[in-house]
Amino acid sequence: MQCNSKSKGGKFRPYCIFRTMHFRLPALDLLDRLDFIEKCNRAVMEIAEKCVGITAIVGSPTLNNQPEGKKLFNSALVLSEGRIIFTANKSLLPTYDIFDEYRYFEPENTFSVFHFMGKRIALTVCEDLWDEQPFDNEFEKTRLYTLSPMEELARQDPDLIINISASPFSYTKTEAKADIFRSKALKYKIPVITVNQTGANTELIFDGASLIVNQHGEICYQLPFFEEDIQTFSLEDIISGNLMKESARPGAIPLIHKALVTGVRDYFSKTGLKSAIIGLSGGIDSAICLCLAAEALGNENVRALLMPSRYSSGHSVTDAVDLANNLKVHFDLISIEKPFSAFEEELATLFKGRERDVTEENIQARVRATLLMAVSNKFGCILLNTSNKSEAAVGYGTLYGDMAGGLSVIGDVYKTDIYRLAEYINHQKEIIPANIIKKEPSAELRPDQLDSDSLPEYSILDSILYQYIELQKPADRIIREGSDRDTVNRVIRMINFNEYKRYQAPPVLRISSKAFGAGRRMPLVARY
Repeated sequence: MQCNSKSKGGKFRPYCIFRTMHFRLPALDLLDRLDFIEKCNRAVMEIAEKCVGITAIVGSPTLNNQPEGKKLFNSALVLSEGRIIFTANKSLLPTYDIFDEYRYFEPENTFSVFHFMGKRIALTVCEDLWDEQPFDNEFEKTRLYTLSPMEELARQDPDLIINISASPFSYTKTEAKADIFRSKALKYKIPVITVNQTGANTELIFDGASLIVNQHGEICYQLPFFEEDIQTFSLEDIISGNLMKESARPGAIPLIHKALVTGVRDYFSKTGLKSAIIGLSGGIDSAICLCLAAEALGNENVRALLMPSRYSSGHSVTDAVDLANNLKVHFDLISIEKPFSAFEEELATLFKGRERDVTEENIQARVRATLLMAVSNKFGCILLNTSNKSEAAVGYGTLYGDMAGGLSVIGDVYKTDIYRLAEYINHQKEIIPANIIKKEPSAELRPDQLDSDSLPEYSILDSILYQYIELQKPADRIIREGSDRDTVNRVIRMINFNEYKRYQAPPVLRISSKAFGAGRRMPLVARY
């Protein structure tokens, strides 16, 4: 964010350049490396040298020069005329979900406003403003902290609140976050400017959507979701309440779609990777992933591998071919019959007298993973994993088989939302063939196999999963609120038992409030 003054009618008016940008966060244990901190400091000073006639606010780790406490602060720095003219260190350091800030940073315990062009500005970092927020769990607490930095700053009678943040996207939290800023502006009768990072880094996706909220608690401007953008406003108009241009916010499915495209695109661009490969089965999950990858990377940078087995239906292959042609994506077809038969032949003596079971199903999945990784190695394409959240939750996947990949594209998307994404992708024209969307889900690893042979109907399953994973409700409450006892207990047993599979899964693009991975840390041995 940049601030300056410019002339209008012989008078100088302070104004803000309101900017959402891509950054490369979180740094994690890079914060333990002195060379990384020194590079951050050099970058800050390079920006400061460019701030001639303007004032900029940037975020950076800074050294704690006191002998006690952690070695770093998480800081908002005000830069002007080649130097740092004000520093606001973060006080509230979250340790929930994907956050572990207290591992690295010392909390601030003194608070002061920043004086700028005759205005008093309360400069805050992330949760220092949103210390009250809703949590979807059994504890139902809305205040995690005993200290409120904004209460301390409010005693100094600020004219404006500025909040800089790197808040990751969750499709269930967009309105809740906006409500926090509305409530703070209304509570203190002060306008709020909040500037949020956009872009993705590994599994985390940041949505931007920076806001201006007037002193009446009304959103009067919002920048786009998942896009860099820059807008200029006069502080006079913001503080006077003259600014009013709220735009409609997209629904959950368009936001999820845009988030996943952003996640794939930035994973590749920030790692220097160029192309991807997907195992295209003719099912809806791999279809969604191919569409997302083609949009994120360009169809010329995506290839598909079709690997039918003796159990694959004819339309699975034709549906997959139609989809690849619709997207103009290069595809190859290799039958897994020969390698699968070779495994059967070599194991026949060892398995003699034993019935066919999931072993033979898993061999097929692992043959496919081997073929995909061979193409990945030969052509330099990164394998994208196509497992959805419903499957990952209950372990309906093969370790070292269809769970393989460098990035899990839809591992935080429940199956019921997969169908909604397909409808959204097809909302202007048919890209995903209708038959892929309409047919019963099947792994096609044995004759006439359907997902419903092994799992509850997805509408029932996903409801239980959401309550247990996102809302963290115990089994007895889910049952008490109307779900079938046996089904709930069975599903929860599957979730808990399959933690070992998820522990070895690729990083999952996070679009919910509780994704598998860094934000949900469960012990592999967890009986209690």
